[in-house]
Amino acid sequence: MHNNIAVLTLLLLSIFSDVQPQKYSFSVPVGSGGGEAFGITGEGRITAVRVWERYNSFITGLQLRYGHIWSPVVGSQSGRVKDFELYDGEAIIQISGKVTSFIQSVVFVTNLGRFLQAGQPRGYSFNMYPTSKEAELTIISGQVRNAFTSFGAHWAAVH
Repeated sequence: MHNNIAVLTLLLLSIFSDVQPQKYSFSVPVGSGGGEAFGITGEGRITAVRVWERYNSFITGLQLRYGHIWSPVVGSQSGRVKDFELYDGEAIIQISGKVTSFIQSVVFVTNLGRFLQAGQPRGYSFNMYPTSKEAELTIISGQVRNAFTSFGAHWAAVH
């Protein structure tokens, strides 16, 4: 009898675990592509964003801070730099922007409604966000050649 209850419990747990919303999603990269592939990753929650923009032009560099540790800079540190520090418990839940052959602009939006905008808003619009309400930005990947030619986002629940 105890074996039957254990088997039934395991069966129900497996059924209900399949029904729960997935807490990882990937926003397909935008842009023409080309250049060196990159992935910006780290441990824990993103706590700050640093973006370099060329005056009246495109995004040239990007760096994320996970906890107290900055990732290496992807792209170049040319142009004007914009820093954005997140509050405790704040998370990036949307990235939008404009793209031509390069990523022209990006807007990082948080769960508190704050945002960082960099670059020039020209080209085709894109909008990236997680499929789960519990997820937030964890990784940015794509390709870079003098500027960002491809840009995608990975979303997951961070505990």
